[in-house]
Amino acid sequence: MKAQTKETQAAMTPQLSLTYLKDGNQRFQNGKVIERNLLEQVQDTSKGQFPFATVLHCIDSRVSAELLFDQGIGDIFSVRIAGNFVNEDILGSIEFACKLAGTKLIVVLGHTSCGAVKGACDHARLGNLTALIKKIEPAVEAVKEPQDAALRTSNNLEFVNNVATKNVQMSIENIRRDSPVLAEMERNNEIMMVGAMYDVSNGSVSFDL
Repeated sequence: MKAQTKETQAAMTPQLSLTYLKDGNQRFQNGKVIERNLLEQVQDTSKGQFPFATVLHCIDSRVSAELLFDQGIGDIFSVRIAGNFVNEDILGSIEFACKLAGTKLIVVLGHTSCGAVKGACDHARLGNLTALIKKIEPAVEAVKEPQDAALRTSNNLEFVNNVATKNVQMSIENIRRDSPVLAEMERNNEIMMVGAMYDVSNGSVSFDL
């Protein structure tokens, strides 16, 4: 498969971009990924890149957007940080990806059994990790059940995954609130923002948050 070009990117819509990612994840789950000549794609993209989507996701080694969405070189921008939250630098990166580089879709992708979310549930404190954990803790507070403090820890995987889902939803809200550039693009139907969760146990991505 050839790399994205200026023409193919221009032909993409936000909804079609989402369909491409959904179809790619289905191929990934079925073990029927597209055969690509990656070195050829390196050459194709050596003088420019025209990705169709931007994915904000975790640094977790099990969660690589290019692999789980079956995409090649030059197809998507990957923004990675533990806990897939947004800050000023990440917002700037996504603004570049959408406003200047032409991507049509923003996906905030959380995942099950997230270590950063577990740390937030336990209110972990360790060096520079402390500041990162504090950025995820609002999602912990936003999940109201269970109320028993003993069940609101990393030992309760259902709670962890509910917090991870809430963290995705809040990250999208924060993008809209803190980036007038992206909020305006969404209002104008130039881009779409969606949340998703990746299941590390079976390779599936759910967009129904």
